Amino acid sequence: MHAPATSTRIGQPVPRKEDLRLITGRGRYTDDLNVDGQAYAVMVRSPHAHANILGIDTRAASAVPGVIAVLTGADFIADQMKPIPNKTFSLHPAEMPLVNSDGTPAFNMPDYPLPADKARFVGEAIVMVIAESIDAAKDGADRVQIDYEPLPSVTFTVEAAAAGAPRVRDENSSNVCIDAQVGDAAATEAAFRKAAQVVKVKTWIPRVAGSPMEPRAAIGEYDPQTGHYTIYTCSGSTLRLRRDLSLVLDVPETHVRLVIRDVGGNFGTRGAIFAEQPLVAWAARRIGRRVKWTSERSELLLSDYQGRDLAVEAELALAADGTFLAMRGSNVGNLGSHTGNFSMVQKGVEIMSSIYRMPAAHFRARAVLSHTAPTRPYRSSGRPEVIYVMERLIDLAARQAGFDRVELRLRNLVAQSELPYRNPFGLVYDSGDYIGVMKRTLVLSDWDGFPARKAEARKRGKYRGIGVANYVDTATGIPREKARITVHPDGSAELVIGTVSNGQGHETSFAQLLNEWLGVPFDKVRLVTGDTDIVDVGGGTHSGRGMRLGSIVIWRASNKVIDKAKQVVGLLLQKSPADVVFADGTFTVAGEAVMRLAEVAEAMATRADLPQDLRGPLGAECDETVNEAGFPYGCHVCEVEIDADLGLVEIIRHTTIDDVGKAVNPLIIHGQTHGGIAQGVGQALLEHCFYDATSGQMLAGSFMDYAMPRADILPSFTTDISEVPSTTHPLGIRPAGEGGTTPALGVVINAIVDALSEFGVTHMEMPATPERIWRAIHGKPQRSRIVPDAVEQDISLS
Repeated sequence: MHAPATSTRIGQPVPRKEDLRLITGRGRYTDDLNVDGQAYAVMVRSPHAHANILGIDTRAASAVPGVIAVLTGADFIADQMKPIPNKTFSLHPAEMPLVNSDGTPAFNMPDYPLPADKARFVGEAIVMVIAESIDAAKDGADRVQIDYEPLPSVTFTVEAAAAGAPRVRDENSSNVCIDAQVGDAAATEAAFRKAAQVVKVKTWIPRVAGSPMEPRAAIGEYDPQTGHYTIYTCSGSTLRLRRDLSLVLDVPETHVRLVIRDVGGNFGTRGAIFAEQPLVAWAARRIGRRVKWTSERSELLLSDYQGRDLAVEAELALAADGTFLAMRGSNVGNLGSHTGNFSMVQKGVEIMSSIYRMPAAHFRARAVLSHTAPTRPYRSSGRPEVIYVMERLIDLAARQAGFDRVELRLRNLVAQSELPYRNPFGLVYDSGDYIGVMKRTLVLSDWDGFPARKAEARKRGKYRGIGVANYVDTATGIPREKARITVHPDGSAELVIGTVSNGQGHETSFAQLLNEWLGVPFDKVRLVTGDTDIVDVGGGTHSGRGMRLGSIVIWRASNKVIDKAKQVVGLLLQKSPADVVFADGTFTVAGEAVMRLAEVAEAMATRADLPQDLRGPLGAECDETVNEAGFPYGCHVCEVEIDADLGLVEIIRHTTIDDVGKAVNPLIIHGQTHGGIAQGVGQALLEHCFYDATSGQMLAGSFMDYAMPRADILPSFTTDISEVPSTTHPLGIRPAGEGGTTPALGVVINAIVDALSEFGVTHMEMPATPERIWRAIHGKPQRSRIVPDAVEQDISLS
């Protein structure tokens, strides 16, 4: 960890300036916004995973005192509203495209926010009740009568892909939306034929809930005089969301104002339009009043975008000396009920080989619909799943052939001299020191001291295990971003940018950038985001793009501010701008300080003798499209102890080194890593959106059933930072927000399996619950009455 900051420049561990406001109740979240006369919305949600909607009787609900309107999908269509558009693939130029093997387009079916024909998952909104109060709206919702015809459903990923499975969409011949082949099949087959050893894993990375602290919320307003909508909500995007809202509401983008204030968490689950956002805007137009909706936690666990849910069958071919020759397999991603986003499959399969030297690879990649809540990219979309698979394969290979797990990894890691390196799927890794970071992590974790700690634990009746995992992440996202900087005569500066902070600390880290580049005092930087009346370009915050792209446009806009100010200084002092030097907020000529940046701003605001183009506010903007990807990487070591009598696992140590290229704020990076580890550990040990295979009911509908990680199950983490500059970024920066999560699944399960190895355990499915561990110790089969065990399903390599 780093010592307290002594300055507020780049590289200093400056405490987050926004935290005092947030932890003292002065945050400005969507639900905090209230006005007199607003109405409240409550959703009536489907109790069925799959059912025809035969009829809806709203008469009793409409008669409830205080109920203003009861609205259905038929009303939505009658008002000529449109379905929600889907962005199925990442279209970043650096990403690997997925194309159906038969050449047909991927199946993509937009969905209405209130379906009029069928319910397709438990928790889907079917009717919206608007009332004078929340209680009245709930009373009205209880009296809505919906005539359902239940239909067969399918929830489990592999079963949804099977021919003859109950279809989610009648418009498609099956539930498969994309079925692609990636890599080189011939070269892979040839490599497997000459392999000395082949290891195989069949596994299922279960579905999880993002569970942000702030519940989903949306407030809609409509101005009949102008035909303009205003929508307040929590999201990771502004301009993209405004565009989607305008399409659903069937108005020009300029007729929609979107306002995003503080956002209490995202993790990808708030990265796209959700049904209630256009619904409250439409309802506001219908009733002529502002309409507010805030979800309850039980609604979130049923209807939030969920994450993960990938079934994988993979094989790794090795030479006799342990050199990796090739890998092959099949990935099946569960989209849930909507064709919303295929990134889990797309962004995962393209880095299946991780940062290991892999001469050949071939994978089948499918995305399927099921009668479950829709999924979306969830923190490090697709990458934790495939890194888990790769790291499990390596541990299995080491155990089966007698290799040392560390030496096997070091033998096959891409060397620094080989970078940039094109992986077998075509992705080009930029720069790094993969071997060096792994060796540093092993030292930091005291890997060599583990045997003594294991022996000591055994004396106490505990079984101790240790695991290691390397990872790489792919940072892409919407490639266009814009920053606008204005410096004021009082020395303050305003930064308008198209990113949206969802907890990443932008108010702090962006202020550090301006403090470094313009000398603006840290506490005098005002960040403006999230209002489309002010922000006209920007891609929001996702895919590690906030600091990666934000830093570029802020840096270049800052340089434009300095260049403009140098012209002013030169004119005022009758000097050539080339003779004017800027540093630390001060302009000098021949080594003598002549003006501060604030004084230049004042002169531009007050001096009428300046040229027209140098009068007015001192400011500049940068609008840039960045087509290069970033590739954060690192290594984690996890150490666990297991009580064999109870199956309880305790994480004793967790050590990480993550390469971020250049650390803007190490304190924030460490915090991001800690949170990411907690999310990964939560999935490895606890979390599971558990759907009943027969009824399609989600059986983890509250925090009584959906187990969240808590501070008391986690140790104090040991985290460090590597800074090998990224060659695809002008400042060398790599993203830092997803490194804690990406290898966490693999490293935790590797440690558990290591601890259980003397019982003959070679693999453990997630979540590694005490029951599952106890059964593995005692040779009992995994219980699969409700959810089939992925390792027994045929995922089909071909």
